[in-house]
Amino acid sequence: MEHSDIPVIDFAIFLDGSAKQEVGNKIVGAFKDIGFVYLTNHGIPSENIAEMFALVKKFFAQPMEVKELAPHPASGAHHRGYSRPGREKVVKDEYDAEKISKARALVPDVKESFECGREGDPVQPNIWLPEGVFPGFKETCLDFFWLCHKVENNILRALATGLALPEDYFLQYHTVADNQLRLLHYPSVPAGDLAADKIARIGAHTDYDSITLLLQDDIGGLEVEDPLEPGVFRPAPPIPGALIVNAGDFLMRWSNDIIRSTTHRVRVPTSMANTEGMIPERYSIPYFCSADPNTIVDCIPGTWDEDHPKKHEPISAHEYVTKRLLAAY
Repeated sequence: MEHSDIPVIDFAIFLDGSAKQEVGNKIVGAFKDIGFVYLTNHGIPSENIAEMFALVKKFFAQPMEVKELAPHPASGAHHRGYSRPGREKVVKDEYDAEKISKARALVPDVKESFECGREGDPVQPNIWLPEGVFPGFKETCLDFFWLCHKVENNILRALATGLALPEDYFLQYHTVADNQLRLLHYPSVPAGDLAADKIARIGAHTDYDSITLLLQDDIGGLEVEDPLEPGVFRPAPPIPGALIVNAGDFLMRWSNDIIRSTTHRVRVPTSMANTEGMIPERYSIPYFCSADPNTIVDCIPGTWDEDHPKKHEPISAHEYVTKRLLAAY
């Protein structure tokens, strides 16, 4: 699988209604085959993306004592606020906190992050910098959160269309925007240390949610596991103006495993594979989209029958995601 095997789909023809079924089929096909898709003309204005990346760079350039005025709680179940480099260790399909602690000590994830969600969330309230410390940060993050939410809803409509379901099928399970906007900064690190696995930007993992929307800068480094060659990773480089969308573990379970939640990681950019110098710093903005926390979901209609029985019991998004978050911190 080369990066060109991740389909690039023009989402405009879904949004304008001229080819909804075609786009839905392509997204579902990509999710079944690779678990990833690039969407162009996705609906997030380029000026808002540029504004957000400028804000991200400005935030992470603040002194550590300023960023830690909005500290991530000790528990991963409350996934909000700022996390310093090395705080979180992302590991594929792992619930054992002791194993993750050992992995963190051996190969730390050298990244820092800031997470926020919708205001008024009683389970995971936002943790902002004190008033006046970084004017405009909270407002810009929340505006961008809701821009992404609008795009999420349109993608969920396309996904339902491709699965031959009513267009609003997934929307009834995603009513409260129980989502997470994540700002990520990967500091500059020695290429040799990254290539030798002495450190990691983000180790191989899958996402926990329904779908993830990802915007990345032009540095590169994202890699996706080849579905035909387990353990072999292929580059998923940035495409100007495109949004990367991937299916998460919860959607895979929900679809009775017909949709693929693919392992991915961030390593040395392809253009610097043979360098011995420093890898430039990298910024990305993922938006994790989760189903309503207390809604019990069962396997999607059409993904099971007498010959292909259900593989999973009904579960709530809250129960599933909380187990995964608790293990990472």
